[in-house]
Amino acid sequence: MYAVIKTGGKQYKVAEGDTLKVEKLTSEVGKSVNIDSVLSVVDGEKVTIGTPVIKGASVGATVVSHGRGNKVIIFKMNRRKHYRKTQGHRQSFTELKINKIEIK
Repeated sequence: MYAVIKTGGKQYKVAEGDTLKVEKLTSEVGKSVNIDSVLSVVDGEKVTIGTPVIKGASVGATVVSHGRGNKVIIFKMNRRKHYRKTQGHRQSFTELKINKIEIK
């Protein structure tokens, strides 16, 4: 059984026991999170697709950790114009462990 959820503007395919990194959430480490925006659920041969979300479906997860991703370097340059600009960025994330997928 797996589900497709939407969080942080992205979609993820999750199954029970999976660990994934999503955009930063405000929950503390060790707390449980309930994700209600479930787009589809597949249970063997039974497929449920929402319009756009499934009413009554939810995915329960636990916050494992918070962190920041690898540094991305942004470098801009105009040749012969004496223009160079360097900038760095590290995206924050929250690591979740999926506990259960429920559909009513």
